[in-house]
Amino acid sequence: QVQLVESGGGLAQAGESLRLSCAASERASSFYAMGWFRQVVGEEREFVAVIKFSNGEAWYGDSVKDRFTISRDNAKNAVSLRMNRLKAEDTAMYYCVAETDVLGLVTVQSQYDYWGQGTQVTVSS
Repeated sequence: QVQLVESGGGLAQAGESLRLSCAASERASSFYAMGWFRQVVGEEREFVAVIKFSNGEAWYGDSVKDRFTISRDNAKNAVSLRMNRLKAEDTAMYYCVAETDVLGLVTVQSQYDYWGQGTQVTVSS
């Protein structure tokens, strides 16, 4: 059973930066892509970012584009999400996801085969 373990969440002030990491229990190169979604209690889960392992091609949600950067580390079986210029509206539980097959529309949650337990990010204004 593949496990995805997130780390790096916590509390930040608006304008500051945080870095999230997600480590997979098996070789990340076996995944086609890994990424992040986030969810605020009582709201819909939102696509944040996803990256293809083969060539590093990445996609971002509109609300985080130009502030967040996703990267992969095949050697460490991990992906990271660098979050800059954080805003209060970035407060959410962040979930790591992994896809073993070809990606369809990146925002479609059901296509992702594995999900982590989540790590909380809280941004105070």
